[in-house]
Amino acid sequence: MAAPYRDPSALAPAPAPVAVVSPQFCAPRTVPLTVTKMAMSFSGGDFTVTGADGAVVLRVEGVCFSVGNRRVLHDAAGRPILTMQQKVFSMHDKWKVFRGDSTSSRDLLFTVKKTSIFQLKTSLGVFLARNTSEQVCDFKIKGSYFERSCAFYLGNSNAMVAQMKRKFTVSNVLLGKDTYCVTVFPNVDHVFIAALAVILDKVHRDRSK
Repeated sequence: MAAPYRDPSALAPAPAPVAVVSPQFCAPRTVPLTVTKMAMSFSGGDFTVTGADGAVVLRVEGVCFSVGNRRVLHDAAGRPILTMQQKVFSMHDKWKVFRGDSTSSRDLLFTVKKTSIFQLKTSLGVFLARNTSEQVCDFKIKGSYFERSCAFYLGNSNAMVAQMKRKFTVSNVLLGKDTYCVTVFPNVDHVFIAALAVILDKVHRDRSK
């Protein structure tokens, strides 16, 4: 069963900015994003992220010939903001996300991993770098593998901070690309959510193989 859609306008904004990458990426309003996986991609990990006006706000480039699956998220001007690195031979499909184009432990921002090895539904935990024990997640993601729709929550609460839905169109099917409509709630870091959406695409693709 897919995560229920909730109208962001009917929800109270977060009492304080949910800033993981930077407070500058937290807007006082709902931020709609469209995340599109590029069909013609040598690395297989290229995405564009556009805003409500259709302008590109973020780009993701897959790194070829890297150890594990690595993707770098850039701003519209081409400056690296985050590097997403999939851990090799990880039973829990673990990803580490670093600041800039670094993969050094000192630049670690957060880790994403499945809550269990075998899953019928999407269930991932997000752990900030300071949460070294990883016993209780700082954010969680729940949803449907089949429909590729997910909701993002604050910690183990029911406080939703964003949601994502796969957009089905004839052109997407013909061109072999996937598009996701992502709604980031007020005062939530939209770059953080965009990075999670890109990781989720890979998790869902691995699941469907």
